Amino acid sequence: MTREEKSQIIQDLTAQLAGTSTLYLADISGLDAATTSNLRRACFKANVQLAVVKNTLLSKAMEASDKDFGDLQEVLKGNTSMLIAEAANAPAKVIKEFRKKSDKPLLKGAYVEEAVYVGDDQLDALVNIKSREELIGDIIGLLQSPAKNVVSALQSGGGKLSGILKTLSEK
Repeated sequence: MTREEKSQIIQDLTAQLAGTSTLYLADISGLDAATTSNLRRACFKANVQLAVVKNTLLSKAMEASDKDFGDLQEVLKGNTSMLIAEAANAPAKVIKEFRKKSDKPLLKGAYVEEAVYVGDDQLDALVNIKSREELIGDIIGLLQSPAKNVVSALQSGGGKLSGILKTLSEK
């Protein structure tokens, strides 16, 4: 690979890193071609981009990026695959679901919304992260709850008041 090709790949990786807030690094070494193809299909269905990258080029792209990837550069050893998605927990769900059938991929680390997670033991925490849409839905539900309580109290109070007035008028 020539120097120009390497610099172009670094520029492309830097642009990808700048355009995302969710980056997962995983080890898929040891998977045969059919299993790797199944993993790529699962990623495609979950709207996750999967790409195998060279560690040195990704490390240089991380240095060139304006984001702070913290200890994530230390896990760039051995085979590394990069998973990028819009939803923060989508790659973690794909990995967890895929590991029901296979012992790979192993999570090396993740960068999610400016937080860095290192190690395969962080997978359960990453699966439980709520996506932006889920958080907005929770907030709307919480905001609607008091309003619903007030409306139902007014409606039930109005029914009681009309019942009292009707009873008094009948007497």
